[in-house]
Amino acid sequence: MAAAGVRTGARRGRLLIVDDDAGMRRTLGRLLQRAGFGVLTAASLKEAYEVVADQPPDFAVVDLNLADGHGMELVRGLQEIRPGIRVVVLTGYDSIASSVVATKAGAWGYLAKPVDTERLIATLLGDAPVVSEEGTRPMSADRIRWEYIQRVFEQCGRNVSETARRLHMHRRTLQRILSKRAPRP
Repeated sequence: MAAAGVRTGARRGRLLIVDDDAGMRRTLGRLLQRAGFGVLTAASLKEAYEVVADQPPDFAVVDLNLADGHGMELVRGLQEIRPGIRVVVLTGYDSIASSVVATKAGAWGYLAKPVDTERLIATLLGDAPVVSEEGTRPMSADRIRWEYIQRVFEQCGRNVSETARRLHMHRRTLQRILSKRAPRP
């Protein structure tokens, strides 16, 4: 288990960071520890559940796409284990559809990577908007297409084959689109 020790005297409570990128976990862990959180880390869903069983956190920062599953499963699981926990979902694949799903699952906030630490802390503490702001410019045609594909993908329960059938596109083409980052707004 790769859980970091809880910092003694943490002013803000225990915080669980779940991300399969070791560098991201380490960096974010150090920054949040300096901000007064007692930091626990996990690289997978399985590891996160092991850490939570021993030490239920007050806050959590969860990556949306993990090697062994989808971070949304953990959001629901954490809410069951510790009602009222503030979970912020981080993702490199930002879309309105996934932000809505995260919020409905019980996430306190939803932010796109790379994340500004001050904004993350403000979101965890309830001082920031729940969903990341897109700005005042209208979305580009590529971004609208991306959002539509993400919405259908979520409606199909993240099933690539069913989504491809509904969108009348080849499954491999859809997989390529889903593997790329969202286009600029």
